[in-house]
Amino acid sequence: MKRTKALSIPADSDNGSFGVAAGSLSGRVTAVEKAMIQRMLEALGRPALNVVLWNGEEFDGSASTPVARLQIHDRRALYKLISNPELQFGELYSTGRVEVDGNLVSFLETAYASGSSITWISPWKEHLGRWLRRSRANTLAGSRSNIHHHYDISNEFYTLWLDHEMQYTCAYFPDPQMTLEAAQTAKLDHVCRKLQLKPGDRVVEAGCGWGGLARHMARHYGAQVTAYNISHEQVAYARERAKREGLADHVQYIEDDYRTISGKFDVFVSVGMLEHVGRENYGELGGVMDRSLTRCGRALIHSIGRNRPGRLNPWIEKRIFPGGYPPSLRELLEVFEPYDFSVLDVENLRLHYAKTLQHWLERYEQHFERVCDMFDSNFARAWRLYLAGSIAAFTMSTLQLFQVTAARARDNSIPWNREHLYVDAH
Repeated sequence: MKRTKALSIPADSDNGSFGVAAGSLSGRVTAVEKAMIQRMLEALGRPALNVVLWNGEEFDGSASTPVARLQIHDRRALYKLISNPELQFGELYSTGRVEVDGNLVSFLETAYASGSSITWISPWKEHLGRWLRRSRANTLAGSRSNIHHHYDISNEFYTLWLDHEMQYTCAYFPDPQMTLEAAQTAKLDHVCRKLQLKPGDRVVEAGCGWGGLARHMARHYGAQVTAYNISHEQVAYARERAKREGLADHVQYIEDDYRTISGKFDVFVSVGMLEHVGRENYGELGGVMDRSLTRCGRALIHSIGRNRPGRLNPWIEKRIFPGGYPPSLRELLEVFEPYDFSVLDVENLRLHYAKTLQHWLERYEQHFERVCDMFDSNFARAWRLYLAGSIAAFTMSTLQLFQVTAARARDNSIPWNREHLYVDAH
């Protein structure tokens, strides 16, 4: 299987770091290095995490029994980690130069719980780091490149750990004991009920993934769906399934950018795309929604978000989600406000996403060796870290999951209550 160059995580090839000679990668730990580790643990609030160095020397994070141990296998890795922990932890973990002895999710949750910023980095280096890791632009060309990096890896890779409808967004668990398949179907119905979908509705979907929501709307609600996506592999998969399942006359998949949407529709829906839009383009997305919806049109946006504005983790942005930006709720509303849309409902499904990711990670681990064979061990470890880190981000409330519905400001046909949200699913 051919792997795109963007997915490669190269091994470290530098000849030294911070004045450390290439030949001094092991051996005794200096007093300066011991002080650096102690300062790092202090800055993290003395978490229940221990650090084990290449010579076996162990440093206690706290007096408590450690949740996990961070093993640092060479001196250069230590200096890299301390110089830029947000970026370098992912780089070093992916290449096996640092490892976690214990549960990876628990390790990351404990690290997130410290709530501390890393204060030993000099201000000039911090500003330089922000400039170097600035987001890749989500222009028409930039968006295609960013989406290709994440979604055009291969459909086979995603089939290893997603549900049968290939839903790569937060599931909905009315019952926490539901299977992933049942919870993803419940999510699709939850979205359709929020949009009060009915037979004959014309729906436009911005960013359709592998097309599962569009097929569900057509099959179970009688809608006519036009779905846009710039991932070639996803669109090819979606078209083939729609044809095979007899839905090709009811669902049209268009391989193009959301900015090219044209026509009039009763419903505008976007599930899991806003994270890729870029805040600088929210006004344009709102304009597309405004020109596309009829006078009584309904809209729903489903997006990962934050409690307050902040950048995506730099390693995630570099290796996994280039151009990604999860907005705060206030920022998300910038899509609606300029066009005088009225927000009708806001729901936060943060814990539902954590549970979704737990299912994904469990399935991913069952196929870990297969992923190594398909790509390489660096890629496989990177995606393990991405899934585990995402669980920790949602359980520790670093990330949120917003579903926001809206309608025209003067649309008085909006429902009087929420009864439509709790009818029996199709």
